[in-house]
Amino acid sequence: MTYSIDEELIERIHDSVNLIDLASNYVQLKRTGSNYVGLCPFHNEKTPSFTISESKQLFHCFGCGEGGDAISFIMKIENLSFVEAVKFIADREGIPIEEKSSYNQKLKEEKNLIYQINRDAARFYYLNLTRNKEALNYLKKRNLSKNTIKRFGLGYAPARWDGIKNYLTKKGYKEEDLEKAGLIGKKRDNTGYYDKFRNRIMFPIIDTRGRVIGFGGRVLDDSMPKYLNSRDTLVFVKGDNLYGLNYIKRTSSLKRLILVEGYMDVISLYNYGIDYAVASLGTAFTPNQAKLLKRYNKELYICYDSDKAGIKATMKALNILDKEGIKPRVILLPKDQDPDDYIGKNGLEAFESLIDNALSPLDYKLLILRMKYDIEDYEDKIKFIKEVSNILRGLKSPVEREIYIDKIAREIQISKEALEKEVVGRNDKNDSTFYKDKYRNGRNRHNKNKITPIKMVLKPAHLTAEKILIRLMIENRQYYNRIKEDLGREDFLNYEINILAHIIFDEYEKNPNKMNIDLNYIYDKLKDEKDLDYDLINEIMELNVELLSEDKRKLIEDLIHRVRMWKLKMDREKILKELKEIESKKQKDEGDVNRFKSLCLELTKLDKKLKSHM
Repeated sequence: MTYSIDEELIERIHDSVNLIDLASNYVQLKRTGSNYVGLCPFHNEKTPSFTISESKQLFHCFGCGEGGDAISFIMKIENLSFVEAVKFIADREGIPIEEKSSYNQKLKEEKNLIYQINRDAARFYYLNLTRNKEALNYLKKRNLSKNTIKRFGLGYAPARWDGIKNYLTKKGYKEEDLEKAGLIGKKRDNTGYYDKFRNRIMFPIIDTRGRVIGFGGRVLDDSMPKYLNSRDTLVFVKGDNLYGLNYIKRTSSLKRLILVEGYMDVISLYNYGIDYAVASLGTAFTPNQAKLLKRYNKELYICYDSDKAGIKATMKALNILDKEGIKPRVILLPKDQDPDDYIGKNGLEAFESLIDNALSPLDYKLLILRMKYDIEDYEDKIKFIKEVSNILRGLKSPVEREIYIDKIAREIQISKEALEKEVVGRNDKNDSTFYKDKYRNGRNRHNKNKITPIKMVLKPAHLTAEKILIRLMIENRQYYNRIKEDLGREDFLNYEINILAHIIFDEYEKNPNKMNIDLNYIYDKLKDEKDLDYDLINEIMELNVELLSEDKRKLIEDLIHRVRMWKLKMDREKILKELKEIESKKQKDEGDVNRFKSLCLELTKLDKKLKSHM
């Protein structure tokens, strides 16, 4: 069997293979500066002289003089011919090698034809731009220089249904081939073809070998869709390419790369002097694009839009890059701005300042969490801590984990030990996670014919306060003693929490020396209760009160105050409702009049209490 070993396949192998990973299967390598060194596998030596340049993807032994690329390395170490070495690496990397056949020769010819069509289309769009004042004015308003327009080959698709079609068919191309290139599409009634791109600024997408593989188009006004991209073709897959990567040289002294979302971001940054930006072609960032970036061995920055969609895209990109072993930094833009907007309004120096202050992936994730939650709210604080704990738990470095635990604990004013316990995870049998699965479906175990008691719907903040107070009383008798001074068991209004309050009050009253209540005991006491919301109960049992505040006295006072205020407000609402009902009566008897006076007196007293608690 013979194979088609052409330049494109060799290029794909060079792009796909990391020589460090490949050589590590044969040589124990150690990083030294920007290179990797080890004992040469081609001759005996005691002092390492075998060196690999990660940026250049080349090896050289200063002892025996052997050197070359990944293919040369495999040829030498596996004693293979050039073709055999290429097949060896292709099999290892999962790169398909085409057999020499009439089919593959035809496929190659079709690809070359699309490259030619795209090249001529790019010329057509560029020439049209020079002749269209509206399009040129649009780019001038974006402050793009002639040099920038020329460098990126920007063009204009005329506002016609047959502009590119007529131009290219006159040059001898068939309509079917133009459709394969993604430039035209069939009309719905199959009476002919129409241009896909109309009245748009055109952005040629060029691969690392300098071939035009597709296009992006932007409208001149606010009509939708704002951007239109070439569909995937034989030569173009959006998720496998990056806009602007053709201008980045792997072996250059340039140490940075900035990943942005759109064409104009790349172009505007270049226009102001930042010539190391690439864009993900208007699609979600993909693992294949991450692999592309990894080959360039440069310090990577992410600078996506600062809106909700941009934040979501940044988080996804960080996770993908992490799997490739890439630790980028994240550039923070002001709210609802993109790189194009920001550098246009603030200039190069301001943008470079943003680069200098870019955040690590972990710091960025923590910042987004802080923006998501209100740390002053107990419910949000608990959610924040749980999400932070999940992130910190995933850190491989114990030192890094400890540094961040200490930093976050100080920021949100809880003890380091409490946060550390949450991050590491609690395995104590007194932890509700030990029991909760047993009772997870408890509400479904009981008689379905029993009428469910009326359950009061509380405001989220009120419910949170009740949950925390109950958990505090379970945790420590001293907390119980303070809470019962102001709140009785009937002051807990939530149905499940009221049942828990009765269990807690009864247990402490029966056992004066008991300092806390075992969670297992509480779950056992609940087993005969009907129609309980065990999700809520488990949530209460899982609360780590140490995470809420180091000053428990202040925490308890605050929560008691909140519960009492809500209770007073609810009582006031009941009185007002009853007063309104009496007033609405057409005929009022003496009892109504007396009741009305009594309620007014109660309302006055309540208002005084509320005022004193403010």
